[in-house]
Amino acid sequence: MDRDLDMLFSANRDRMVLENEQVPRRYVRDMGNPLEIYNEREFKKRFRFSKDVLQNVLVPLIQEREPQTNRDLPVHPVIGLLITLRFYATGSFQVVSGDLRGFHQSTVSRVIKKITRKISTHSRHYIKFPQNLQATSARFERIGNFPGVIGCIDCTHVAISSPGGREAELFRNRKRTFSINVQVVGGPNLEIYDIVARYPVAAL
Repeated sequence: MDRDLDMLFSANRDRMVLENEQVPRRYVRDMGNPLEIYNEREFKKRFRFSKDVLQNVLVPLIQEREPQTNRDLPVHPVIGLLITLRFYATGSFQVVSGDLRGFHQSTVSRVIKKITRKISTHSRHYIKFPQNLQATSARFERIGNFPGVIGCIDCTHVAISSPGGREAELFRNRKRTFSINVQVVGGPNLEIYDIVARYPVAAL
């Protein structure tokens, strides 16, 4: 994986080979490899995940085969993943565009939407309650000496643009901005057991 990423981000090759597919150099955007530029602490601060998690967990989620095209300087999935993670960490298209130079805001928006959909297709595989709830309860009890707990629940507001229409005001929160309520149930090792992200502010 390291070798593939090094080849992807190399700016000095005329042609690149990634996953046994040749990609003309002029169709790969020129940017530094964040895995080399940043140390582990800096990388996690920017992208919220370790390098190991990126390469061994996240990259496989978005690497299904797609038709290769040279149209409009396509963004490679690994670069798209880094763009998406940076947006998740900052919530700002401008910050992402500034950090990863050479990407227009419209490109960043399109890439984030595409990568997010790819990741979400795997949600049922990863987001679920464990089968052995007794073992889960025991782990919680060891942490906080509180028996009978199988999950911790909390909610947060996630900012959105106004959805428009007659029900738009249902999504306006007390700070007068638009958001949705996101409810998450977590496990003792920071797992996500359940997530609900579809209701307006007024629904809770």
